[in-house]
Amino acid sequence: MAYDTELQLFVDGAWQGSEGRDAQPVLNPANGDAIAAVPLASKEDLDRALDSVGRGFVTWRNTEPAQRAAVLHKAATLMRERVEAIATLLTTEQGKPIGEARGEVGASAELLDFYAAEATRIDGRVLMRPAGSRSIVIRQPVGPVASFTPWNFPVYLMIKKLAPALAAGCSVVAKPPEETPGCTSAAVRCLLDAGLPGEVLQLVFGDPDLVSRHILGSPVVRALSFTGSVPVGRHLMKLAAEDLKRTTMELGGHAPVLIFDDCDLERTLDMVVPQKFRNAGQVCVSPTRFYVQRSIYEKFANGFAARTRGVAVGNGMDPDTKMGPLAHGRRPDAIEALVDDAVSRGARVMAGGGRIDGGFFYQPTVLADVPLEADIMSNEPFGPVALIQPFDTEEEAISSANRLPYGLASFMFTENGRRAARVSDAIEAGMVGINSFAISGADSPFGGVKHSGFGSEGGREGLEPFLNVKAIHQA
Repeated sequence: MAYDTELQLFVDGAWQGSEGRDAQPVLNPANGDAIAAVPLASKEDLDRALDSVGRGFVTWRNTEPAQRAAVLHKAATLMRERVEAIATLLTTEQGKPIGEARGEVGASAELLDFYAAEATRIDGRVLMRPAGSRSIVIRQPVGPVASFTPWNFPVYLMIKKLAPALAAGCSVVAKPPEETPGCTSAAVRCLLDAGLPGEVLQLVFGDPDLVSRHILGSPVVRALSFTGSVPVGRHLMKLAAEDLKRTTMELGGHAPVLIFDDCDLERTLDMVVPQKFRNAGQVCVSPTRFYVQRSIYEKFANGFAARTRGVAVGNGMDPDTKMGPLAHGRRPDAIEALVDDAVSRGARVMAGGGRIDGGFFYQPTVLADVPLEADIMSNEPFGPVALIQPFDTEEEAISSANRLPYGLASFMFTENGRRAARVSDAIEAGMVGINSFAISGADSPFGGVKHSGFGSEGGREGLEPFLNVKAIHQA
């Protein structure tokens, strides 16, 4: 496919090209070829973006909620009309199978529609007071917002921040990943073509350290919403703390999956394998640490491995592909090091375990009997690797699930309702899936605990980071 999208910044109401700016190559992960160059924002660009987003906030906060909703609804419609073009850009830049890319664009449109409706439901309350006086509680937009998002779901995660912020009446400076500038720019165009004023949304690419320090160092920005790794999240929190900016953090995970011996084993295996290798395992809630009750351990491991060997790996534009490449060249090296370490410590390779020639590919991999001292048992692989260990008792399974400092998502498979209730209460995670991996929806909160972050995205809760509460008392 020819990649002919002109990559630009959107600053102060105008698209800005690469002339006079540094640029960074954009690579197709299926073959490693450079397909474009994305312009990088200078300090001057960032200053203009900050000035514009400050002015845009005044405009947008005073815009009628119904009008904000209309813009978001229209953007959702445009995104659905342009799904093939956006999905093609997404697959070309990021690597995921085209069907997954279409699903990501569709889910992004659902977010826009959901928060369009929520824009008209931001309410307050009146407190009972003696006659002649009143007290009311209202919620107002927090101010201009900085949005920093990663490359694994570049369109969806960007829209997941933009939609509630815009619904609340905030303006936004968005910095998507430099690896996927075409698909994220196309999503921003949907908002602008839907009637969003140009001052309200700024789109910048650039050196992450320069951009984060410059934007978070400005008093214009009053809140930060970030999705990414724990180390980067800590760094950004420190920068935001200097000016006491509000922060929402959706950070890393290392999701445990508890497989009890009363589960429907064949149905469970049919579910877990596609989920493990969705987006080549580059999913913050990807099921990774499989703790399996000992009586079904070998049967589960063998069934998992057999299904894994049947996963079709290739270019995401091929309709037969079930798993594409990793998103950039650093990932195969990282996965290889983790797998080699685990094997050297005694892990059994049940399937995969090596690179695939051409592009940024790594085989779908299943490791059994992985010892706790292996790095991969404590550090999120963020790739196509499943780790299997046995357990004997329910208490042991819960302890294993909770042993890491991460607490984003956890899953369990059991037909025992009382056990499901007990274990879901005991697991330390922001989200728990019981016989299901469907834990993310436009209308449900998404977020973690412990080192996996704080604050929620999705649902009504997704509006809260972008709203201040004000109490007004009148005698």
